[in-house]
Amino acid sequence: KLPANPAVCPLSRVAPGSLVRIKELQATPELCRRLREMGLREEQQIRILLQDRNVVCRVCNVRLGLSAKLADTIMVEPLQPRQDR
Repeated sequence: KLPANPAVCPLSRVAPGSLVRIKELQATPELCRRLREMGLREEQQIRILLQDRNVVCRVCNVRLGLSAKLADTIMVEPLQPRQDR
């Protein structure tokens, strides 16, 4: 299923340091419920901290590790980079 917005891609393809917004969860209903319980819900902003075999992101000031397979089911859109000083 291709997203309507061409900027939307799976979380597993986002570079470390990126700030993104979750647009859609494409996992099973049970897994989507569990992701939402962990704070990974639609319109939530998250920062990608590490991208390797697994994805480590920060959501609600908590570090969360996800398998690449699970990250493939989380569709995100990029946000403007934060201006660090």
